[in-house]
Amino acid sequence: MTPAVLQSSSSPCLNAPQIHQLPNGLTIVAEQLPVEAVSLNIWLGMGSAVEPDTINGMAHFLEHMIFKGTQRLQSGEFERQVEERGAVMNAATSQDYTHYYITTAPQEFAALAPHQIEVVSNALIPDDAFERERLVVLEEIRRSHDNPRRRTFSEAMQLAFDRLPYRRPVLGPAEVVAGLSAEQMRQFHAQWYQPRSMTAAVVGNLPVEELVRIVAEGFEEAIAHRPFEISPLPSAPTTQAQEPSFEQVVRRDLVDDGLQQARLVMMWRTPGIADLEESYPFDVLASILGRGRTARLIRDLREERRLVSRIAVSNLSYYHQGLFYISAELPAEHLQEVEEAIAQHIAQLHVDPATDSELSRVRTLVANRFVFANESPSDRSGLYGYYHVMTGGLDAAIRYPDRIQSIQVDALKAAAQTYLSPNAYAVLTMRPSTTPV
Repeated sequence: MTPAVLQSSSSPCLNAPQIHQLPNGLTIVAEQLPVEAVSLNIWLGMGSAVEPDTINGMAHFLEHMIFKGTQRLQSGEFERQVEERGAVMNAATSQDYTHYYITTAPQEFAALAPHQIEVVSNALIPDDAFERERLVVLEEIRRSHDNPRRRTFSEAMQLAFDRLPYRRPVLGPAEVVAGLSAEQMRQFHAQWYQPRSMTAAVVGNLPVEELVRIVAEGFEEAIAHRPFEISPLPSAPTTQAQEPSFEQVVRRDLVDDGLQQARLVMMWRTPGIADLEESYPFDVLASILGRGRTARLIRDLREERRLVSRIAVSNLSYYHQGLFYISAELPAEHLQEVEEAIAQHIAQLHVDPATDSELSRVRTLVANRFVFANESPSDRSGLYGYYHVMTGGLDAAIRYPDRIQSIQVDALKAAAQTYLSPNAYAVLTMRPSTTPV
């Protein structure tokens, strides 16, 4: 059956994707791009955030097991064909999404795409391979504890959120992963890996009609050979309401034997992707404070006062909640001074969030980064897939520069005054063990 065009969105300069909806519920986003490659990016709007605590880590573990064979493809066969045909493939799991992508030469796409769809849709998850891969995942968890930045981020998320599942690690705790069963994973896969919860974004140098046909036929064939019944999609968790802004400074001080320098993280709860329009001002504020040598925090604390060796500002956009996240690496004796300085900069945002030159700089940065991030088929398939599963459309992906460039100083001031208090935030400090607390 030829997919019906649901809608077509375009930007005269860069983007002209088409959205097709299949009767089985699958959404295909397709675009022809005159670059000699084709990228198929299969996105699912689920990650570790949908897991109950008892199976935390399942989504990531399943990502590993997807490539362990189906009834029609032996384990390793897909990877062998990818390598022989000079293609590349990978996958990633986050809190809100999971995705699998492959980039091929255009002439190889029709041969490889059905295999990618098959392994994602029909993973067998055999018991013996499950037990072997569990050891790999447990080692990945162990290595994550050896990484100072990952340790810091994990501690920060536990402090930032009291209830939302973003406080938990995507990899899951080792003790939980050690207790998972292959049958639990098979049930999890059957529940979530369904066409109606997927977006297949395909971009490259083939006609759109051919791209859509190859992907649609691949899914129809895979569904016809599913070795299990399709289960109803689980209901969304009921505890996903935003957490309120901090009412005071919430502090956690830790000693970390593996650090050479101290870590400082300061966080404010902000709107998430579910409230996308409200989140845009925080992208601008993050750039004003922390992107480029002339950004306020970098210029003040690193370049001029030399109190930190590294400082970064991000607007972390999870679906249910955002997080305005400032992190620094610094000598432990500077922790208090730097925290106070950052709070002063936050207070300054309430009265002077951006000068004309700062706004102009940020708008130019955003526009250029958008262009540079749209050059390859893999870039675009990732962009389209992410925004479609997270927002249900493509407007946010294509019009992001327009949204940022339309933001005025009053909107920045209102966002800062509403969500970024200089007197109420979460702060994590981690000191080397040789430093007195």
